[in-house]
Amino acid sequence: MSSFRSRRTEGLVQSDIRYMSRECNKVGGINLGQGICDMPTPSIVQEAAIDAIRAGKSIYSYAEGAVELREAIAAKVRRYNNLEVDPQRELVVTVGASGAFTATINALLDVGDGILLFEPYYGYHLHASTMAGLEPQFVCLEPPQFAFSEEQLENAIQANTRAIVVCTPGNPSGKMFDQQELEIVARVAKRHDLLVITDEVYEYIVFDDREHISPATIEGLRERTVSITSLSKTFAITGWRLGYVIAPEEMARAIMLVSDLLYVCAPTPLQHGVAAGFSAPQSYFDDLKTDYQRARDLLCEALHLGGMEPIVPQGAYYVLADIAHLGYATARDAAMGLLEETGVAAVSGRCFYRAEPGEHLLRFCFAKEPEALEEACRRISRFRQ
Repeated sequence: MSSFRSRRTEGLVQSDIRYMSRECNKVGGINLGQGICDMPTPSIVQEAAIDAIRAGKSIYSYAEGAVELREAIAAKVRRYNNLEVDPQRELVVTVGASGAFTATINALLDVGDGILLFEPYYGYHLHASTMAGLEPQFVCLEPPQFAFSEEQLENAIQANTRAIVVCTPGNPSGKMFDQQELEIVARVAKRHDLLVITDEVYEYIVFDDREHISPATIEGLRERTVSITSLSKTFAITGWRLGYVIAPEEMARAIMLVSDLLYVCAPTPLQHGVAAGFSAPQSYFDDLKTDYQRARDLLCEALHLGGMEPIVPQGAYYVLADIAHLGYATARDAAMGLLEETGVAAVSGRCFYRAEPGEHLLRFCFAKEPEALEEACRRISRFRQ
């Protein structure tokens, strides 16, 4: 009898992120491994979603999303991202940023096309691309700056390369692409006629007075860029599964058709909840930066005291820490050692690298309630003392 398993899933295993979450739960530990984001959801978002449920707004929305939400996003994008977007033709609400990415690569790329990822990469980008029949290609960025040159990017382009993925602020590195780097991407993409797919889900979580730059605002990129973001991190609703895509009309329509086929639509009452969230006072979005920067600094200090040197992130809510000198054979062994000794979970850097560099790193998430993060930091700081 056949095994009834597609060749596309050969070699596909569950991420160490999920594995460490399960191991952490077994010991009742503090999970700094998975980017769950257990911060409180703003009351304006909660109440608007509840009101939508009570009002019976529970049927399918348009495949491209509820009109109210698309209009709210378009206003936000104009205000925050400096992009003019037609909410009727250039914007699609999706089932999270992951659903947006899946719909995009299946709508705009063909089996056998190459897709270029910056390493360390977000594992979903790699595995979703592989499942779609694409050929992942890589530009390896060296810590702690994770910088790259135009020559380095140019040399990574192959004959079948059709797209570049730009994750800014980056998971797991916290790297934010600056103006010069995005101009490099624009020049290379134009020379080789490449699609640029962005992941901007941490756009509001940026530190040290930096400003997020949306790649589509760079000259020459708007017409070839699919901008993806999520509402999960902004409003602490990772389980609601809401994201969106901005793209030129023809590409947006193709993405909508695939998203409709895969998911029908994003959860309707929850769309109404996040639409209200964009009317939150500016202080809410400002506090995201200051609160997360405080958490970042607390964790980085604890890691330093515990003998794990942090690579201080520019944005997002993760820290990579160097554990090469601790003597573990693998990064997973280091993560398990930390969990067994302190009850704090981190994840192996191998989740974000193809090979060796990942064995020298652990990733920690600081999107935790203050009390839980403070306790985790107390434990981490005593790890190798």
